[in-house]
Amino acid sequence: MNKVFVTGASGFIGKRLVTALLADNVSVRVLSRHDQSDFETVICDLQNASIPSDALTDIDTVFHLAAFAHDLRDATNIEHLYRLVNVSATEELLRLATLSGVQRFIFVSSVKAGGHALSGQCISESDQDKPEGVYGQTKYEAELKVLQVGRQSGMHVSVLRPSLVYGNGVKGNLSNMFSAIKKGWFPPLPETGNNRSMVHVDDLVSALLLVCEDDRADGEIFNVTDGNKYSSREIYETMCSVLGKKVPSWSVPKFVFYMTSIFSPRLAYMVEKLLGDECYSSEKIRMIGFSPSKTLENFNT
Repeated sequence: MNKVFVTGASGFIGKRLVTALLADNVSVRVLSRHDQSDFETVICDLQNASIPSDALTDIDTVFHLAAFAHDLRDATNIEHLYRLVNVSATEELLRLATLSGVQRFIFVSSVKAGGHALSGQCISESDQDKPEGVYGQTKYEAELKVLQVGRQSGMHVSVLRPSLVYGNGVKGNLSNMFSAIKKGWFPPLPETGNNRSMVHVDDLVSALLLVCEDDRADGEIFNVTDGNKYSSREIYETMCSVLGKKVPSWSVPKFVFYMTSIFSPRLAYMVEKLLGDECYSSEKIRMIGFSPSKTLENFNT
């Protein structure tokens, strides 16, 4: 890699990726809604403007991380934004990459593009089901476009589907859970024996760099996990340990959670996200040398 273009560079994953690239003395250009004073910046809001035609001049590698990923339950009225950012912007970036002679295009998708996880199973890339929600559907459509352009142009393309990403600076549900446990507000979860896959942000960055350089990754889709299966109770206990808090010996009975879920679809959704299975196999990327170095005990690093 001589000169790299990164979208989503100001996000949780993008920041770590850019740091890793700069540490390897790689020249970086980013796409952002605001000027990034530390980098060469192409200023563009994917929700409101087209990518400038010269954005990929002299670029040999693209890491496309930018996405629209708001709450899926409220997606109906903003489906056009999902399609605009996740599908149309990806298609435009691919078109410019082809015209500019980009050699490698790495697309960060989501396990939701592969469909709902199966109870009691860790699904692989070949277990494609109906994508989960508008976000999963638009990510899947973008994946297909990436693979199609790769076949037609000869450009090296790879798609990564990260499981739930953790690490210092993470936002969203994991951050909220960690903060609530720290403040003593989060109820001790029961052990339900469910399985959830996760991956540390630094290991995900390592996976991105691996598939960029390895010819065996060309034209392939990879799930990315740290290789562990965490129950929700184990996640709760690990967060307590990271915070130096004593793990309660008791837990809220699981029937309490399931009883509350009958009152509304929203509560049912929340309980399923909290206590359900979301397990994915990352054996495929391990076969080409991916070896994660961190576990959930490194949540705050």
